[in-house]
Amino acid sequence: MRAFRGRPTDGAPAVRVGDADRDRVIAELRERAADGSLAHESFVFRVDAALRARYRGDLAQIVSDLPAPRVSRARAALGRLTETRRAAGRRLASFLGPPRPLAFVLPSGTQDSFTIGRDAACDLVLSDMTVSRSHADLRREAGRWLLTDAGSTNGTRLNGWRVTAPVPLRAGDEIRFGSMTMIVTEHAQSASAAFGTP
Repeated sequence: MRAFRGRPTDGAPAVRVGDADRDRVIAELRERAADGSLAHESFVFRVDAALRARYRGDLAQIVSDLPAPRVSRARAALGRLTETRRAAGRRLASFLGPPRPLAFVLPSGTQDSFTIGRDAACDLVLSDMTVSRSHADLRREAGRWLLTDAGSTNGTRLNGWRVTAPVPLRAGDEIRFGSMTMIVTEHAQSASAAFGTP
């Protein structure tokens, strides 16, 4: 391998080297040195030649005599292990199916308002990081429950629509607090456990 100085004389067009061209060649040299197919002295010499090259033909000469890249045994084993884990994850996901949303149980006690959020002081604490500390409010009016967003960062959605004013809840509605999805149910027995009411 020899480094050219000046314009190429083999009749090839004289295309000047750009920084991106040099970076690609030096990155390839690093890879070859890392996988053991290029000695340190040769690596240093070739990097110096790449930095001094003025034309693309000079850069092509720097890597033209290198053997095909080798994949180390450790890297090949790691690639096989990674693919095996991905395949196992895909099989498990197909076996389990999509994650089921949590149940949002409407309260049946005497309390008429509840706070929902990540803060421990809320009546319903949701530990998901996309839920604001004080995310939403639930209030009973005229025998029905109304959901209101409390100025949360990631918003509250009811059946896909962003909640901007109090909206009534019915069994089967889908609520999203940030990225957390819940389905409204009316199980009076579970309401106490969900909201901590007597």
